Amino acid sequence: MGVHLITGAGSGIGAAVTERLAERGEELWLLARDARRAAQLRERHPAAKTLVGDLDDPAKLSWAFGHQALPVELDSLLHIAGVVELGEIGETPVKAWQQQLNVNTIAPAELTRLLLPSLRLARGHVVFVNSGAGLRADPTWGSYAASKFAVRALADALRQEEHGNGVRVTTVYPGRTATPMQLKVHQQEGKEYDPSRWIAPESVATAVLTALDLPRDAEITEITVRPGR
Repeated sequence: MGVHLITGAGSGIGAAVTERLAERGEELWLLARDARRAAQLRERHPAAKTLVGDLDDPAKLSWAFGHQALPVELDSLLHIAGVVELGEIGETPVKAWQQQLNVNTIAPAELTRLLLPSLRLARGHVVFVNSGAGLRADPTWGSYAASKFAVRALADALRQEEHGNGVRVTTVYPGRTATPMQLKVHQQEGKEYDPSRWIAPESVATAVLTALDLPRDAEITEITVRPGR
């Protein structure tokens, strides 16, 4: 049985990954923004442990974790939480840039820094659920894509830095996936949302678990997942 810390466990891809790992009897640590959300996650997953930390304020994560128990050994750190705010560069305010960079990039970097000792002990695995926007920036996607391009750099550097410590690093690039975030994207685009057109969160969860379950003689560094219809 492995020990896994998951961000974004409350919905979408994060919820699907959490469900799959819970079904396997794995030990789960779920990060929540506040105590109320932590209680909601415990109701859904009574066997899981919760941590409270606001990804929108990464500078305070170290302080928050200093007042909570952390896993001694960690088999995987799964960065799945994210936020998106579409808009042309000429119309995107600093606040939108800062929130996306905080939640999508800086918080994962800080979480990884804080949990690296536990990951090294277990020769664990860091998974970044990125986005197709981490490979290509289209109009109105500039600020979100910038945060995701930065996550790609973070993962690539971390992979090389931690290889000698036995820590594996995988980036998953899903295309449009039927999640609450995708509903918000369609609303911002002014388009009708039909979830049947897009990837099921469970399919992305399968990709994540495939990377985690790969034998130790190999490492999946990147997975690109695209809608099949």
